[in-house]
Amino acid sequence: QVQLVESGGDLVQAGGSLRLSCAASGRIFDINAMDWYRQAPGKQRELVATSTSGGVTNSADSVKGRFTISRDNAKNTVYLQMNSLKPEDTAVYYCYAAIRPLRAGVYFDYWGQGTQVTVSS
Repeated sequence: QVQLVESGGDLVQAGGSLRLSCAASGRIFDINAMDWYRQAPGKQRELVATSTSGGVTNSADSVKGRFTISRDNAKNTVYLQMNSLKPEDTAVYYCYAAIRPLRAGVYFDYWGQGTQVTVSS
């Protein structure tokens, strides 16, 4: 069974930094996209940053210059380095991955359980 497990969420003061991790485990043949989303209270889930297995990354305008997505394909892990955090970054952060399990001919969508990031002013 394939699963994504996130870690790294915490309470931090404005201007601080956090690093989130998301590790995929299970019977995996291949991973394509590994992305980070977030959902603040009362708001829709939004895309924060994306990465491909080939190393192409992108991020939302609201976090450009502050957040950096990276991944270690050998470890099936994606990271989100968050610097210069603002109170408006407060949200539950979710990891997403498009994974092809062993013996499967297609990719499926997988989500982590979410990790809380709270930024105090």
